[in-house]
Amino acid sequence: ASTSSYQQNNSVIRVSDREIRKELREICASEGGMGHAYVEHCAEFLVFCIDAALHHTVDAQVQTDWTEVLLTGAVDVGIFAQNVLLTAESLGLGGVFIGSLRNDLPQLSQILQLPKGVVPMVGMCLGYPDHDPGQRPRLPLSVVMGENRYRTATAEELAQYDEVVREYYQNRS
Repeated sequence: ASTSSYQQNNSVIRVSDREIRKELREICASEGGMGHAYVEHCAEFLVFCIDAALHHTVDAQVQTDWTEVLLTGAVDVGIFAQNVLLTAESLGLGGVFIGSLRNDLPQLSQILQLPKGVVPMVGMCLGYPDHDPGQRPRLPLSVVMGENRYRTATAEELAQYDEVVREYYQNRS
């Protein structure tokens, strides 16, 4: 995947231990909930991280406590994770991103034994899907893309989009 300034400050953790996955599922749960069952039961579960610790292994004096390192790391993780998902889908697999993994970063860091400088950004469940839920509707290009300047969406455009989303959820199995 592309990497900002060739920093390559990301890493992936493949979580194969079912007990660890159970703990991760609990982190992903909203208060009182059970979390996403597929975190625990999917064929593969990956955790994509910003990884500045690697640079400290090479040079203990390197400065990685800059906002720019965090931002470029987050962008790089997004690019990397999206490429993994696109590749998996091209092979007939399905996947879902798990952002709720960040619900408790200190606990997650302890479970995964993350060193200082490693920030888990997103999880990914992979496997062969048992059904096709279809893609959730996205905002129209006309709403998210301006030309030469920012374009503010109109109330009518957003209302039309809300109706499309409502129909999607009414028809989704």
